[in-house]
Amino acid sequence: MMSFSSKSRAASGSAFQGETLREMNPCKDFIKRQAQAGRKQSRKGFCEHEEYLALREAQPAYVSGFVTFAYKTGWRLSEISSLTWNQVDMKQGIARLEVGETKNKEARTFYLDTELKKVFSEAFRGRRLDCLFVFRRKGEQIKSFKKAWKNACREVGLDGKLLHDFRRTAVRNMVRAGINERVAMMISGHKTRSVFDRYNIVSDADLKEAAKKQEAYLGS
Repeated sequence: MMSFSSKSRAASGSAFQGETLREMNPCKDFIKRQAQAGRKQSRKGFCEHEEYLALREAQPAYVSGFVTFAYKTGWRLSEISSLTWNQVDMKQGIARLEVGETKNKEARTFYLDTELKKVFSEAFRGRRLDCLFVFRRKGEQIKSFKKAWKNACREVGLDGKLLHDFRRTAVRNMVRAGINERVAMMISGHKTRSVFDRYNIVSDADLKEAAKKQEAYLGS
């Protein structure tokens, strides 16, 4: 039977051995942190308006409407892909997600602008009774178009752009347009305002107001 002192020495030896192993590979934690930082950095992309227009133009026709809707709403790929005509009110110009149909479990309503009304009208005229999905190809739901997206990015010299960049970009565009943060979150489906802190989204109006306040303070 091992004595208490023996157990203590064994535990100490084990702890020492673990510490020694970590000291033998001092780069391990650094490499891990760099990898994590890299993943976070890769999720901070935005898409300027000119880039969006170029990407949309380079897409196949069946993807164009999907891309336009993603850019303007900031909705997730799965939410757009699963959108059906039962969730669209063509007369009112509304696309709606009900409770339980979104990642944050909250209902969402989006009013279509003039361009999107045209996109939906064209899709509605070409709809098939055996396919309820708004965005479709050859009568089938569009679940993904990675190849088409990748080819378009390469064609316009924007390799590495992600469709998810539209989600961040939509929120930034809404804030820059003067839309209240809370309203922007309701449209895009962000449950907390951490998106504004995480991506440093600040409206030009706020920056101008800050400059005015500083000028007034320093001049007083």
